[in-house]
Amino acid sequence: MADTGIPHFCNDLGVTVIEVGSKEFMCIGAKPPFDHPHIFIDLGDDDEHVCPYCSTLYRYNPALAAGAAKPEAAVWHGEPAAKSAA
Repeated sequence: MADTGIPHFCNDLGVTVIEVGSKEFMCIGAKPPFDHPHIFIDLGDDDEHVCPYCSTLYRYNPALAAGAAKPEAAVWHGEPAAKSAA
């Protein structure tokens, strides 16, 4: 989950590009329960990568702090999915 030290990013806003301050991170797609398989992305020497599941373009921005993103709403902190009332 998100408490492992690896930043997790989501794209509930449906933006085309998310700028990130980390070269290694997880893409979860939308927030649970609508997430796709959480995949590890390592940019290595590259500055951009497209998620093969949700087609979000992640772009490295060295001006951002590690774990930060633009838009800020793209950072996922591991909140559980809302439970429906029984």
